[in-house]
Amino acid sequence: MDLARVVVFGGSGFIGRYVVKRLAAAGHPVRVACRDVERAKVLKPMGAVGQVSPMLTNVRYPETVKAACEGMDWVINLVGILHEQGTQRFDSVQTEGAAAIAEAAAAGGASKLVHLSAIGADTDSASIYAQSKAAGEAAVRAAFSSATIIRPSVVFGPEDDFFNRFADLARFSPALPLIDGGHTRMQPVYVGDVADAICKALGEDAAAGQTYELGGPRVMTMQEIMEYTLREAGMKRLLLPLPSALAEIPARFLELLPKPPLTRDQLKLLAQDNVVSEGAKGLTDLGIKPTPVEAVVPRYLGRFRGLQPTESHGGADAAGA
Repeated sequence: MDLARVVVFGGSGFIGRYVVKRLAAAGHPVRVACRDVERAKVLKPMGAVGQVSPMLTNVRYPETVKAACEGMDWVINLVGILHEQGTQRFDSVQTEGAAAIAEAAAAGGASKLVHLSAIGADTDSASIYAQSKAAGEAAVRAAFSSATIIRPSVVFGPEDDFFNRFADLARFSPALPLIDGGHTRMQPVYVGDVADAICKALGEDAAAGQTYELGGPRVMTMQEIMEYTLREAGMKRLLLPLPSALAEIPARFLELLPKPPLTRDQLKLLAQDNVVSEGAKGLTDLGIKPTPVEAVVPRYLGRFRGLQPTESHGGADAAGA
């Protein structure tokens, strides 16, 4: 039996690399649709010669999306942004881009589509990010009704932009802020589990049309996450409660940075818990045992121990297509 041909939009990003590796290991021909083909070339050794093929694609240009979907059996959309910058806007990438991919997948005759969204996607949210994620889900369902939607909580792994970010901030600051006291709850989920869930959803017909919320085995408050990060990174820092209203002042200026550590829209996200909903389908429904934070995070936060501010640790990169 011929193996399904798969296109992965955002395949060169944080989660995408894990997905591409699994698909290639299973023997699938993989097309990596991304904005930076040179950067995606590091994925080619994951498969045999010619098995993994980067293709220049921009979800804001439907004609490139259509070309990327041509001849593909399965389509995976992992494209997303954490903050707006330049032409990369939440609506254009996470709503209109999602619609373009779903429409192209349907028009191209793809049999399966997996769309990566996020826990917290909500049209009524105060966060534009969450609104655009919810609108993207609706657009995907309208164009490709049997699509599988994956909603992870915050994703962790060696290249993450979560635990790494807090540890990096701690290197340069004597104190870290706890927005509104750090009471917001998260359910960090391992990137390898997310990638496994995406691949399982493609391989199981029962996953068609379903929505899965992915979280790890432990729910943690932001204060617990900060304390854990500092402990594993071998640092001692003050944790200072900061009302979100006051945090908006520095966030306004931090948004001007190429990779802002905090934005006003993220402050709105932090006002809501980010955990799996009661009764929602999740990792266990896909036969996956959630990986605990303690099994992975210490291995990569350990590199921060003893680092001086002038030293480099290789940085995290979670960019999409």
